[in-house]
Amino acid sequence: MKKNISILFLGKKGNAYVEKAVKFCQKNFPDIEIYIGWSNEPLPEDVGWWKGDYIVSFLSNCIVPDYLLKRAESGAINFHPASPDYPGIGCYNFALYDKSSDYGAMCHHMDPKVDSGDIIAVKRFPVYPSDNIESLIERTYDNLIVLFYEVMSEILNGSVLPKSSEQWKNKAKTREELNDLATITFDMNNIEIDKRVIATTYGNWKPNIQLGDYLFELKN
Repeated sequence: MKKNISILFLGKKGNAYVEKAVKFCQKNFPDIEIYIGWSNEPLPEDVGWWKGDYIVSFLSNCIVPDYLLKRAESGAINFHPASPDYPGIGCYNFALYDKSSDYGAMCHHMDPKVDSGDIIAVKRFPVYPSDNIESLIERTYDNLIVLFYEVMSEILNGSVLPKSSEQWKNKAKTREELNDLATITFDMNNIEIDKRVIATTYGNWKPNIQLGDYLFELKN
């Protein structure tokens, strides 16, 4: 077992699974720096001083700059809440819209280009006809935290991280593409509308109805 492994942990606020990951790291990696932020919140300026063994990003939306990636001597890894079929933003949304038969959780090395690094491991599971965004997120997080424990145990033991045979597929989705998916126009048929409603309805988030030059929020 390698001792004194230094870790920079990145996560997002208000997430119970991030809290579990933090507790695991605090218990097993005494030399750890933790930065937890809200979605789209930039890394704090003082993170630039960090230098150590691993950067570990778990459900963090922060884009780690190249100079900081290079300061991780053993590696920088990200736990991505999707299978390699869905890089970028809106993973759950596009999987439901595509009526994908399976989905997943994965861990991969981080490169300067988002969602492009070599894949370490993937956990796949079925998508059911009854699934919506909420249920898909819940099962994804369940699988992601298990994968986190497995990969971090390899690091704790000083093992070489595995390399998956899986490869990234498709081009990373953008915010613009997700916004387009969440827009319903008057010329769409009922099947297309139903697909978009299922794929983009979550909590307070609803698809928009666009009629000509007007845009309305769809209400339940």
